[in-house]
Amino acid sequence: MASQGVGLFGPEPGIDPLAWYAGDPGADLYCASTPAVADAWRGFVAGLARQGGGQLGAAQTQIDRHVAELGIAFRLTGDEQERSWPLGPVPIVIGASEWRGIAAGLVQRAELLEAIVADIYGPQRLVREGHLPAAMVSGSPHFARRMVGLAPPRHHLQVLAIDLARGPTGEWRVLADRARFAVGVGYALENRLAVSRATGGALAEMGTRRQSDFFDALRSGIAADCQRSEPRVALLTPGRFSQSYPEQAYLARHLGFSLVEGRDLVVRDGRLFVRTIAGLKRIDALWRWINTHSIDPLNFDTRSRIGVPGLLSACESGQLAVANWMGGGVVESRAMSAFIPRLCRELRGEPLLLPNAATWWCGGPAERDHVLANLDDLVLSSSFRTPVALLPDGATRQGSSLSGEERDRLREAMSRRAMDYTAQEIIQVSTTPCLVGNRLEPRGFTLRAFLARDASGAWTVLPGGLGRISQSGELRTWLMGAGDLSADVCIVDPVAAAADQPSPRLTLSAPEEPPAIRRGAGLLPSQAADNLFWFGRYAERCQQTARAARTLLQCAGDLESDPAASGTVQRLSQMLYRWGAVSSPYGRALDIAAAALGDGTAGSSVASLEERMRSLALLLRDRLSRDSWRAISRPLAPFVPGNAESLIAAAEATIERGAAIQRLIADTLSRADAWRFLDVGLCLERASLIFQAVNALLPAEPSADDLGALLDLADAEALYIGRYMTRPFTAPAIDIVLLDPEQPRGAIFQTRRLVQHMEALPQLRHSGRADPPLRLARQLHARIEALEAEHVTHAVIDDLVDGLGGLSNAIGKRFFLQQDVLRRRGAEALLG
Repeated sequence: MASQGVGLFGPEPGIDPLAWYAGDPGADLYCASTPAVADAWRGFVAGLARQGGGQLGAAQTQIDRHVAELGIAFRLTGDEQERSWPLGPVPIVIGASEWRGIAAGLVQRAELLEAIVADIYGPQRLVREGHLPAAMVSGSPHFARRMVGLAPPRHHLQVLAIDLARGPTGEWRVLADRARFAVGVGYALENRLAVSRATGGALAEMGTRRQSDFFDALRSGIAADCQRSEPRVALLTPGRFSQSYPEQAYLARHLGFSLVEGRDLVVRDGRLFVRTIAGLKRIDALWRWINTHSIDPLNFDTRSRIGVPGLLSACESGQLAVANWMGGGVVESRAMSAFIPRLCRELRGEPLLLPNAATWWCGGPAERDHVLANLDDLVLSSSFRTPVALLPDGATRQGSSLSGEERDRLREAMSRRAMDYTAQEIIQVSTTPCLVGNRLEPRGFTLRAFLARDASGAWTVLPGGLGRISQSGELRTWLMGAGDLSADVCIVDPVAAAADQPSPRLTLSAPEEPPAIRRGAGLLPSQAADNLFWFGRYAERCQQTARAARTLLQCAGDLESDPAASGTVQRLSQMLYRWGAVSSPYGRALDIAAAALGDGTAGSSVASLEERMRSLALLLRDRLSRDSWRAISRPLAPFVPGNAESLIAAAEATIERGAAIQRLIADTLSRADAWRFLDVGLCLERASLIFQAVNALLPAEPSADDLGALLDLADAEALYIGRYMTRPFTAPAIDIVLLDPEQPRGAIFQTRRLVQHMEALPQLRHSGRADPPLRLARQLHARIEALEAEHVTHAVIDDLVDGLGGLSNAIGKRFFLQQDVLRRRGAEALLG
């Protein structure tokens, strides 16, 4: 009798999907793995099949769901919107013994690159003695002449990424060094998190090594270069339009670094400070994700708008550590690879443990002639990744793809500046199992490995990395491309897993001391406060616009039984128009409501406001919880134009979702300054809109429908009925929506909260006098407290709306970056 899963024609695919895998026995990573590693791989894939009820393809749906819930995203060049991160459910699995040799080679290469960079910006012996052509240095766009002689606190290179490929015979080769930015290290961490969530304990069962030690080492390594015992570290990002901005935000949150842009920072007296709501706060170290020539417009490129003027003076004073130190990108040029083997022997007295892809720099006559004679067998590249003839984008191109005319142009170009061209051997990469539909197929892969220095300065290697599987076969570009797939890279120790022993750590440093217990949410940069403030305003206006659209539809539905409701319909339509939610107040109520919900061309429609909320949420990634991010990312509820029931359902779904977002964010932000600015924005907008609704809906003689609509917008109908047990009257309705201090959606409730928030926020004056925002908030609240419902007029309401506008401006001047105060995010003024 056959064992379970084995029949006349072999194992069932649902029990052992890899039994039907058709990889090359020598060139495929799985097929060439040791029996113990292959068993671990088979067990993992079989677990995926069991999760899907025998259908392996269900694993991709599961992983896609977790990627969406985690908010993992990226951009391609030219994209305005982010794309969901492409992750496959099947990891690249490498045995611990094989990885040990790779890690040793990576550490050797990192030490070599450090030595090369230190020499280029220090004694320059390599150039002087002829080991490295001067053109290798001066020709690189990442060479920073200003940094010559300016030594870092300890090391030039703190974090590194190195691209690797495995050949068909099992040897590993280096494709490229990434000494400027370790792009992908955050995605490697997020890949592990997504795969772990999707597969339960499957990774642990096959003995996968943890990654947390690496990130602990990275954090402590950057902090170790600082002078203060409790340093403040920031991650400097070029902004949300960077291709890897989501990764940068995630890393900042995970490591506990402040996420800052250049405009958040200022240099004073040789020190770097971040502008916060409490004034300037010192920054001790930066993990930069901005190119050297853009980081300081006073010392490098004066056209830069993303850098920090004078940042280099803080480095020169010794008061600022920067990872990586400026200018390290000089070793990234493709041509440098041609000299790495020679430099390793010269500087370290040993051969490379991880060889390069064979590289020819055409700056030498013999190398140029070799390249021109063997173009069909080589990949042609721009030496310094800059645009050159035949390579206008600075990328690579197969030599065999050049036509006869193009080869003539290449010879001509090389006769003028051969140093601009480099060629490499064509590397045939190994394959790895990749899920395609419902089956596993071999696909070529590359691996990006990561290294970081720990507090002692020793290199730590991330156990794993970022795997990249290309459907197109082009694996030489930097970031993910269309059609590419990423993969988790698992370093497994099946022997330790079988013995139920913990996998060995990759570092032998002494265990870290636990940090001292402290509370508080840390500093709040002015720009982050600005973003939270406007997020609160947009969220409240979005919810109120949906309420107004629902009320409009309900009033329009009552017209047959109550013709007097037509005036209320007209007033609601005019109000939506004044709010900027619709482009015209005239037409059918159904069309106006549909426009208020879904017209993306109207500045304050629900669709437009939700888009603005998502844009701000991108800037707040490091502060929002995953649950909050997931709720914000959900699309607008669908509706059928012209169908009242469908429109009302969409409006109610928007109201419910808005309330859920506000609650989720409020519940996950500590009751510190960040939460206060979110709530200040919400309170300002809620008070402003309810004031405007009173003026819009209450003529000299308001009808019961007018008052009912007002109570509905304030979510106070049930309160009114329970209190008065009668139809709506003007003064009681106004009292509830404006003057009742216990009504949480009432105007006076909002102004009281504004006073409380302004009192709790930092004050800059030390004279005992209140800052303008606090003084104005108190004045506004006192004016509302003094009102009687019977004496509220349109002129009084207009005066209060102006007071809210003055308070909003005062908050902006006191707490936010002034260039942002002048740059308004929308064409309409939200305070009327």
